[in-house]
Amino acid sequence: MSSLPVLQSSLLADIAGVRHAFFTRQGGVSKGIYDSLNVGRGSRDEADDVRENRRRAAAHFGAPPEALLTCYQIHSAQALIARSLWGDERPEADGVVTATPGLVCGALSADCAPILIADPQAGVVAAAHAGWKGALDGVVQAAVDQMVVLGA
Repeated sequence: MSSLPVLQSSLLADIAGVRHAFFTRQGGVSKGIYDSLNVGRGSRDEADDVRENRRRAAAHFGAPPEALLTCYQIHSAQALIARSLWGDERPEADGVVTATPGLVCGALSADCAPILIADPQAGVVAAAHAGWKGALDGVVQAAVDQMVVLGA
């Protein structure tokens, strides 16, 4: 575990085998208007700073940076199943669901809500980015539907 400041949900923290974190802006290397733990690869932040920030966030979970799976968020009701690393791909969607140990589902938020869901018995987790449009259109239900596909 890293020393990054994080917030946690007591509901998720009490579930054995499920690790989670809500990161704050603190603990990153980005500078200027991005002065934070900016992990958004689509921003105009320095690419090396974003890579380091993503490394730090993934390290919090004891994972390599490539295991941190985040989408190119489009304010949709789309959730994707992740069965393996995505490499440099940033698929367009607003939810990531997995049952694969070692993969870290992520959702970026500013004024939108990050939603984390877990079924510890089935070993399935999800992270969704719920802006007003995605929330209204059903991004949380889409994530749950994909979790059911994986056995939740």
